[in-house]
Amino acid sequence: MTEQPLRSSFGAAAAAYAEHRPDYAQAAVRWALEVAPGHRVLDLGAGTGKLSATLIAAGADVVSVEPDPAMLTELRRALPTVRALPGSAEAIPLPDASVDAVLAGNALHWFDMAVAGAEIARVLAPGGVLAGLWNVMDDRVDWVAELEWVSGSAAIGPRDTLSGWRTATADMLGPAARFGSAEQVEFPHGQRRTADSLVATLTTRAGMLVMPDPDREAALGRIRAFLGSRRVTAEGEFTLPMLTGVLRARRQ
Repeated sequence: MTEQPLRSSFGAAAAAYAEHRPDYAQAAVRWALEVAPGHRVLDLGAGTGKLSATLIAAGADVVSVEPDPAMLTELRRALPTVRALPGSAEAIPLPDASVDAVLAGNALHWFDMAVAGAEIARVLAPGGVLAGLWNVMDDRVDWVAELEWVSGSAAIGPRDTLSGWRTATADMLGPAARFGSAEQVEFPHGQRRTADSLVATLTTRAGMLVMPDPDREAALGRIRAFLGSRRVTAEGEFTLPMLTGVLRARRQ
């Protein structure tokens, strides 16, 4: 399957995405911004505003850009005071040198960096920062690694676990020639979940959204059975071991 149907799939589940996807570790956002020259921040591929909300809490002056109309509607509903614009990483609706940092939450892997790299560099002020953030499951924990195996790649893909994220993002900025060497750092960000709410979160993954209904129901059945069989996840709330991983580079 090509990436276009995957990256275009989220609008159909915008409300569920807004309800079930986690926010981002505040320590990760602070680290992403600590070398930026100022506080003007673009949240690129902003989705329903999960990262925008964390940036606002950190004191940033935020503008959000999102290509999907349904996701943008949810963002505007959740954050009515934020300047939220339609647009994409490959065609950013902002003037040259208008922001000090560009951050992307669980979105940078969808960008065509051969094109988007130049656009991001254009809107960044001199010395500006580009950072991608991802919420990933900590597969160093045994039951999380088992859940990954049971779920299959449609529900838990290569960037959704710590080990996969480190590999998948290491060279992600390679096509963006206008940026220096990237740094990778992770920050703890455990999430309180129940078995039902974890299943609901996994259903918002792109691979699950584009699955044929019978295949999706079969995958969800396996996941529910696994969660019901483990003492840590079978009853009530539990902490899902997660981290926010950050990939950061400075505009050259």
